[in-house]
Amino acid sequence: MWYATYMAETATAPNAVTLEPVGRTFSLTDHVYGELRQAILDARIYDEATDLRLDERSLAGQLGISRTPVREAVARLAQEGLVEVVPRKGVFIVRKTRDEILETITVWAALESMAARRAAEIASDREVAALERLVADYEAGDARARVEEYAEANIRFHQAILEAGRCAMLKDIADGLFVHVRAVRSRAMHEADRAVRSVADHRGIVEAIAARDPDLAGARVLRHTMGLHDHVRAHWDDFSGRQGG
Repeated sequence: MWYATYMAETATAPNAVTLEPVGRTFSLTDHVYGELRQAILDARIYDEATDLRLDERSLAGQLGISRTPVREAVARLAQEGLVEVVPRKGVFIVRKTRDEILETITVWAALESMAARRAAEIASDREVAALERLVADYEAGDARARVEEYAEANIRFHQAILEAGRCAMLKDIADGLFVHVRAVRSRAMHEADRAVRSVADHRGIVEAIAARDPDLAGARVLRHTMGLHDHVRAHWDDFSGRQGG
């Protein structure tokens, strides 16, 4: 009798926990894709000693899964141009040639300089203050002493400018270049005292945005990013482009 009463009462009572079928809320392939993409993002793909080969069997073993979702995730990454599947050789993270890197930086410079112009016009005071903090945390020589940490803060600074520009299409295009731009910046930050110069450039960019001067903000971002372009052209040797080729 008590069970029948309990069932009658709970039939109309709201559930404390509601679960969706696994297939609707979780895709193993999506999860693997996210893990692999983040690993590629974190990889030092422009350090010449980095092994760019991805072994599907090893990746599946590390994740504790079968090779099928790994293979599906790799196919998706290949469509995005982040990896290349080379017949009879394997899967390799794509490393651009120096000329391709220079073109990528040039496009990024154009995109971010426009974002900076827009940010000077429409960024909120809170967004400007956030940019200010990203600069202030590494002034007085701290960037050189904490270069690994600053390399990540540098990426956040540039992404914050793109966000403050509030142009979804511009941001989407920049996101397509982000993996390689981040990897290039991460390597270059350790070279030729670029960390200290980077902080000084960032200070000038923030001041222009805070002054609500779009022409100056755009010009300073363009000069800053093309400085990276000139550094790569002057100091980096060419790459083979695709490790498996």
